[in-house]
Amino acid sequence: MATRLRAVDAEERPAPRKPAAARRRAREAEILAATRELFDRTGVRDAQIDDIAKAVGVNRAIIYRHFSGKEELFALTLVSYLDDLGEALEAAARARRTPLTKLAAVTEAFVDFGLDHPAFVDCALTIMRRPGPELLDEISESAMFRLGRGMSVCLAHVRDVLVAGNEAGDFHVDDPVLLANHMYASSLGALQLARVGMLVREQSPGVPAIAPVSSADVKRYVVRTAQALAVGG
Repeated sequence: MATRLRAVDAEERPAPRKPAAARRRAREAEILAATRELFDRTGVRDAQIDDIAKAVGVNRAIIYRHFSGKEELFALTLVSYLDDLGEALEAAARARRTPLTKLAAVTEAFVDFGLDHPAFVDCALTIMRRPGPELLDEISESAMFRLGRGMSVCLAHVRDVLVAGNEAGDFHVDDPVLLANHMYASSLGALQLARVGMLVREQSPGVPAIAPVSSADVKRYVVRTAQALAVGG
C-alpha cells in the first residue's frame, strides 16, 4: 500500500522546472528561430520587432529582455545562417580533390547559399555597413563573440583551401586570411548585383544604359575572379 501511495505521489508531483539559465537559452533560441523564419518569409527590411514577438507569443518587452536591441537580434540571426553556410562550405570542399576545384566548389556553394537565402545577404550587409566601434556599442560581447565565431568558421574553410593551394604550388596567396575575408565581402556585393539583375554601362559618352545580368552569369564571374586572385596572388 505504501509503495502504491509513493508511486501516486510521484505521478502527481509536478516536473522540476528548468534552471533559469536553461529557460533563458530556450526562449532566446525560440526568438531567433522566429526571427529567421520571418526574415525568410518577408525579408529583413520589412521585419518588425512586434511581428517577431507575435510569432513567439510574447510582448516586445520580452524581446528586449533577451537582446540589447534590433542590431543584436540581427547579428545573432546572422549566426544561424552562418552555421548552415559553414556546413555547406565544408561539404563543398570535401567533395573536390584539387585546390582549384575545391576553391570553385566553395565559391559556388557560397553563391548558391546567398541566392537561396536572400535574407542572409541582407543581414550580412546590414552588419557590415556598421563601423566596428558602433557595433561594439550596440551588441554585447557575448553576441559579438558568437558572430565572430560563426564568420571565422566559414572563412576558415576558404582559408584552408587557399593554404593547401599554396602548399601544392597552385596558388600564390600572400595572406590567405585577408583574401578569404575579401572574397566573403565581395561575394556579398556580387549577390546583391544578382538580385538586382541589372548592369549599368555607358551606351555612348555620357549616356547610361541598363543591361540584364543573370544569377548564373554573376556566379561564373565570382568563381573565375576567386580563382584568378588565388592563382595570380
